[in-house]
Amino acid sequence: MHPHHSHVLQLDIQGTPQAWISLEHAALHVATGSVAWVDGDGPLATLRGGFNVERGRQSIIDVHPIIALHGASKVNLFDVVPAFSKSKLFRRDRLTCAYCGQRFNERDLQCEHIVPESRGGRWTWMNLVTACGVCNGRKADRTPEEASMPLVYLPYVPSRFEDFLLEGRHIRADVHEWLAARLPKGSRLN
Repeated sequence: MHPHHSHVLQLDIQGTPQAWISLEHAALHVATGSVAWVDGDGPLATLRGGFNVERGRQSIIDVHPIIALHGASKVNLFDVVPAFSKSKLFRRDRLTCAYCGQRFNERDLQCEHIVPESRGGRWTWMNLVTACGVCNGRKADRTPEEASMPLVYLPYVPSRFEDFLLEGRHIRADVHEWLAARLPKGSRLN
């Protein structure tokens, strides 16, 4: 097991991502029979417990990188807007300035309000794009139209599947592929 790959993707029974959980938390779900189905290219880890005298063998729990739990979903997808973070915004926008279209290192980018904050623009997925310092300074306290700086792409609210990829965790390739296969058409993460 790679040390960075110690988290398990927990799904509801329908396959909707719910949370990243620890290996130990996932093992508890397996041990209590809460897991409906698993996925991934084999176990993330095999945990060994005590020796059962009656059966004459050691207890073993295989924990897979993706587990779906029995029961109702804890997350209503229609009520969920992914939590905003600067790094997730930069990943959503592929490290690309929304005005000049060039790619930059994350350290050279800024969160840019389409409707300026001074004019009531909010910190929301639909009002924020990634901008380089030069373009952000040039646009200043104006809208893109007022600055004659049209957006080269539009903002959007990431889907639940995109949000789990945007978190930037070190995840196994099979888990990444599983999430990526469920991205909406037109996702910038494809």
